[in-house]
Amino acid sequence: MTRAIIRRRRKANITARAAAAKYGVTPRTIRRVIAEPRDDYLSRAEKRQDEALRLYESGLSYQGVADEMGVSRNAAAGLVRRARAKAEQLEAA
Repeated sequence: MTRAIIRRRRKANITARAAAAKYGVTPRTIRRVIAEPRDDYLSRAEKRQDEALRLYESGLSYQGVADEMGVSRNAAAGLVRRARAKAEQLEAA
């Protein structure tokens, strides 16, 4: 029953330490159970990078991309940089 309660996929309003104390397990167990699967994370990250690059190439500044995506200017710049690096790797291969 504990795992069913912990497995909900939403933003947690409780820390791993507090949840561990509540359910009688370790914080590491809580983190392992609620962690997003790696493939899902990578897919979501790639989509964010592609979206940032698309917005930037459409003429928006980094600040414009940041405002559109709801992230900081530096985060937007990083997303664009990683998307460009990925594109360069694909072209070189």
